[in-house]
Amino acid sequence: MSALRILIAEDDPVSRRLLEAHLGRWGYQPVSATDGQLAWDLLQRPEAPNLIILDWMMPGIGGVDLCRRVREVKKPDPAYIILLTARTGNQSIVEGLEAGASDYITKPFNREELRARVRCGERTVNLQLTLAERVRELEAALSQVRVLQGLLPICSYCKKIRDDRNYWQRVEDYIGDRTGAAFSHGICPDCFKKVMESEVQASPPGEEK
Repeated sequence: MSALRILIAEDDPVSRRLLEAHLGRWGYQPVSATDGQLAWDLLQRPEAPNLIILDWMMPGIGGVDLCRRVREVKKPDPAYIILLTARTGNQSIVEGLEAGASDYITKPFNREELRARVRCGERTVNLQLTLAERVRELEAALSQVRVLQGLLPICSYCKKIRDDRNYWQRVEDYIGDRTGAAFSHGICPDCFKKVMESEVQASPPGEEK
């Protein structure tokens, strides 16, 4: 399994290199951006990381505004955003979370706290990716199923069904073509009594059954 890619958007070179070093030692693959605009450009790519660490104050696009932009893009597997900030007031924290941040870390950050929060983000990202994959599998399966609905013309005698091209098909063929279902044939108790028992009774004495 490949290492989880984490986008670091931090304009301060010391903080950025420190984050890169920690994440690399913990087995992650850091992808760095030196400002908000570059981070936004990276996030437009199909292979954009799903876990993001954003500095609050950056040139171009600030971390809070970048959070809002990311959340405006509806994805089946939304990004987990950790906002990195020197602000400690409750109002600032609330502003960041309401903008779309999943979590936050205050500067100067503690290494073990950073690791714990990144691991929490990793678990969330993996869960979202798993759920998104299950949704895609379900949608693919449903796209293969043709729903049977409305009135079905069926013969009163042979029980064949008339399809939308005006052809008559056996029930097994009609349902199988539209659902992918396979049939195994048996005999129900009523038919066994009506057909098989009468055949047995009609057989000449001594004939092998």
